[in-house]
Amino acid sequence: MTGDGPHRLEELGRLGGKWLSLSAAIRTRHTDAVVADRFDRLTWRDTYEQSAGLRELAEELKGSNSHVADLLTDVFLAAYKVKPRLREPADMDPARLVQHQVVTALLESPDFAALHRETAGDPYAAAMAVLAQAGALRGLLERARQAQERAERAGKAQQDTENAATAVGEALRQAAEQTDEDGMVPPPAADAVQRATENAEAAESAARQAAQEAAEGLATAMPGIRAAARTATAKAAASVRDEAALMRAWGVGPGELERMPFGDRARLAERLSTGRLAQWAELIGRFRQMAGGERARKVGNATGELVGVTLGDDLSRIVPSELAALGLPELRAVFAVRYAAGELMLYDSQGEQATGRGAIIACVDTSHSMYESGPGGITREAWAKACALALLDQARHAGRDFVGILFSAADRLQVFRFPADEPSGIARTLDFAETFLGGGTSYQAPLSAAADLLEEEFNDASRRRGDIVMITDDDCGVTEEWTRGWNEAKHRLGFRVFGVAVGAPRVAEADSVLDTLCDNLRAVEDLTNVHAAADLFRVI
Repeated sequence: MTGDGPHRLEELGRLGGKWLSLSAAIRTRHTDAVVADRFDRLTWRDTYEQSAGLRELAEELKGSNSHVADLLTDVFLAAYKVKPRLREPADMDPARLVQHQVVTALLESPDFAALHRETAGDPYAAAMAVLAQAGALRGLLERARQAQERAERAGKAQQDTENAATAVGEALRQAAEQTDEDGMVPPPAADAVQRATENAEAAESAARQAAQEAAEGLATAMPGIRAAARTATAKAAASVRDEAALMRAWGVGPGELERMPFGDRARLAERLSTGRLAQWAELIGRFRQMAGGERARKVGNATGELVGVTLGDDLSRIVPSELAALGLPELRAVFAVRYAAGELMLYDSQGEQATGRGAIIACVDTSHSMYESGPGGITREAWAKACALALLDQARHAGRDFVGILFSAADRLQVFRFPADEPSGIARTLDFAETFLGGGTSYQAPLSAAADLLEEEFNDASRRRGDIVMITDDDCGVTEEWTRGWNEAKHRLGFRVFGVAVGAPRVAEADSVLDTLCDNLRAVEDLTNVHAAADLFRVI
């Protein structure tokens, strides 16, 4: 189109038609790579507000990427959503293509599936996954800085092109308003359309160049992005998996964690990972797993370990199929004859007495010598506390009260009560597990306290047959007067005493003080072997 005179509107329309089409087709480009609904975003906002670590990370990474808030949102949602889905690159704001490739690389990393199993649907775990990847994300963004700068320029060029197309449309609209009856447009309006069109052509050319440079920069950065993503997901998977295992070892189930406020859960994780027994979480978990397995081997109303089926007349051990005969009138006489002859099928068991019904009391020695370590570097205290925590589980499953008595010298004693009708509470459990008194060793103080508690239980609830487990590594004397009172209480209340000599076999020798006090005594030298105490969990 040339000349300074008026121009026909249809000529101007052909000149700017391409840009009218582009202006009409302009759509919103997404700034987030992971498709999410408003509930997902609300979960992220709530988690972000509760996590000081996430806020600090966002502030720290701002210098590497101006869109870091959106990147962190995507990394969180990729871990949190049960089935994360990524947008197509063409639907993204060009300035966010590095972000899209980072998230793509994370999802395609070999360890992402393992990570996602622990984090899906769990905002806290997803946030911990983001924080665990902080170092890798920091390095990744630094390596992708040049690619991000090019992407930023491509994004701006794309926006300039879209603005130029809009300007062409506006110029054509004004030209149409000034068109006369013959369809002619005044020169000033026609010139405005021509300038807008030329500007749009120039913007489009610049956008193409910027997009090409951005694509080249991203291609150059991709190997580093993929490598960093593999490192990030592997580290995050290990971190989240370790914390989940730590929670399981301490008996904190997924349901309890889901109900726990974010801050409380973060503080609990910190305490579990830094407490006195943190390094022995695996031992504690193995103890609890072993105890659970031994419980599963029990048979209701049967004494000891099930070894088969025998014949007899003990109705407390009768096999259920025998009871079915009582439901048929024609078989009742047969049942009576077999009962009289002692020929009913019964569960056969061996080796242990019937379980108790009163409280389970664990008396745990916390004298200085319990610091000593055995095979595997496991301390006597760690083994004793792990055994006591498994006994706490045993009491909870049986609906029995549990009491933990920590003792050392005669004047050092601390009692932790866990009533059967109240939640044990992880905080109190940790207080019990982490307390260490130090000093010497006295048997009389903890055993007297245990007998008094069983006496109190008998007076209040008429429950007898409690169980006391004495875990110690030292021998000490008791007076004759005390022994007489102890034996009287034991006979009156019907409780049993189990002894465990940890790392000190001499304490369990025949005729030792501990031997005379206990109904059942064993020595444990290999502290890596949790099964050394397995029989306790079949009879207690």
